[in-house]
Amino acid sequence: MNNASPIDVAWMRRAIELAARGIGTTHPNPVVGCVITGPDGHPVGEGFHAVAGGPHAEVEALRMAGPAARGGTAYVTLEPCNHTGRTGPCADALIAAGITRVVYAVPDPNRQASGGAEKLRSKNITVQQGVLRAEAEAVNQVWLHSVRTGRPFVTWKFATTLDGRSAAPDGTSRWITGPLARADVHRKRAECDAIAVGTQTVLDDDPELTVRDENDVPAARQPLRVVVGDREIPTTARVRNDRAETLLLPTHDPAEVLRQLDDRQIRHLWLEGGPTLAAAFLRAQLVDQLVAYVAPAVLGSGYAAIGDLGAESIHHLRRFKLADVTRLGDDVRLILTPLEPQRTH
Repeated sequence: MNNASPIDVAWMRRAIELAARGIGTTHPNPVVGCVITGPDGHPVGEGFHAVAGGPHAEVEALRMAGPAARGGTAYVTLEPCNHTGRTGPCADALIAAGITRVVYAVPDPNRQASGGAEKLRSKNITVQQGVLRAEAEAVNQVWLHSVRTGRPFVTWKFATTLDGRSAAPDGTSRWITGPLARADVHRKRAECDAIAVGTQTVLDDDPELTVRDENDVPAARQPLRVVVGDREIPTTARVRNDRAETLLLPTHDPAEVLRQLDDRQIRHLWLEGGPTLAAAFLRAQLVDQLVAYVAPAVLGSGYAAIGDLGAESIHHLRRFKLADVTRLGDDVRLILTPLEPQRTH
């Protein structure tokens, strides 16, 4: 933490809270939060990056602070950018505002935008990095993973009974979980850039793969719908309607799927397909997070949530680290991460 003071920690924690407000709306940009304190240490402005192409967190905070920012400190969750895109460099904005000290949590891994700290130091501004870095990385894990590895962050979501069934023998699966769990799925979908299923899921279930509210009204922003596989999809399939864009990828190679999505600057892929597609991504070590909705029910027969992973003995058991447990009515949501490092490409 670089010997950060309690005050530095407190304001960086607030900046991280602000950054989280941008999750799901900044694609393909990172989520960033910023707090400005005046020369006396009192807060005078705060902001977060709300939408790609819009003002960055530092600019929003400086706008709120106005002249009170001069001589003050900026707390930012990500190194201020040194890049002109749809907006100007945040490093320049901080310099122009008369900021004399900048504290940031995470160095920018994007070579196009990095260098902000060096520019600030060249203007005799005191710069400190690494304050609450782990917490800031956690709130921005999707973007950081995508930039560092060159592929989207992959979340595999599934719903299952206590005995691991995702559908009955006749193929029906509606509904394994209750309304609170289903609403949570839509909230989670909204945070992603793309939703992927296999052709078999489209043919069996005819899902729409959109984000909808409790009244079944589609959200204004919709993730890209991705259908993986080489079987023909009927023109009447709901994934072909005009409620969201759909990308058909006639391949069975998970790495190829991620390559094509990375070309489209997709940062977060929500993997919602059936057991075959899920097993393919798991075998390829291309799943970074699991979100499992477990219902207090059993089927005793039917389709498993995951396909064949090639395990021949208990020694081939794949274990995961439990990151979160949340009760949703009578259902439970588990968020897990792989214990083994996943592939980068």
